[in-house]
Amino acid sequence: MALTKVLLTVNTYPLPSRSYDELVCTAGILEDGSWIRIYPVPLSFLLGQRKSGKMSSFKYNWIEIDLERRTDDFRPESYSPKNYDFKDLKVIKRLDTKSNWYLRKQYCLQNVYKNFDELILECREPKYKSLATFKPTEIIGIEFQKDDPEWKNEWKELRKQGDLFSQDKKPEILIPKLPFKFYYKFKDVTGKIRRLMIEDWEIGALYWKSLSFYEGNVSLALDAVKNKYETEFIKKNDIYFFVGTTKQWHMRKAHNPFVIIGVFYPLKENQLSLF
Repeated sequence: MALTKVLLTVNTYPLPSRSYDELVCTAGILEDGSWIRIYPVPLSFLLGQRKSGKMSSFKYNWIEIDLERRTDDFRPESYSPKNYDFKDLKVIKRLDTKSNWYLRKQYCLQNVYKNFDELILECREPKYKSLATFKPTEIIGIEFQKDDPEWKNEWKELRKQGDLFSQDKKPEILIPKLPFKFYYKFKDVTGKIRRLMIEDWEIGALYWKSLSFYEGNVSLALDAVKNKYETEFIKKNDIYFFVGTTKQWHMRKAHNPFVIIGVFYPLKENQLSLF
């Protein structure tokens, strides 16, 4: 694929990996509106870009990077950076939110699915589609489910061995594991109720920020997440989901291997008159 121009739109919550190469899954959109997945992208690189001031936010930046097709992933959108030091990466510009996300909409909303059954059908052979923009007809609400608050011991031990992307090979400090799984329950144009897990970085960051603000009160932190993703978004914002398959469940031919990897949320047009 060589040098490729990508509009970054997604980065998922960091996950330890046996192979060290899926710490963060990043996805974006090409100029023709098609999706692309880029991994591995080390968490340290994302944080370094922000700290250096090269990117105030990783999302919605146009970048140029040398990519090559992953040979170990059957999903057609999956690519790897050719150079893992990312020295060839060029940040072009960030798309702003002016005119209610006008510039972002031109790329992110070129191909929008409204029937989830159609999307599931396309994730099968021969297309194996694994990334898409989806528009729910109605968002019913957000749900929480308790999860193991600690990473698996095997992952902890692997991370202690060092980071593939680190030059000094010092042990990596694990990012805390989310003690809850978050789900959106919604309807599509068929009227069928769906429930998908949300794996976007933003919802995890919001939970930890809220937990700190409320001095460790889990109930209040969850209320803050619910207020943002349910009350505020449903009332004020025109919600689209960026969805992607997990390689594991896509390979196993699960009925629905998709999760929500990002939320696109310009204001509803009737809200603009209020500002």
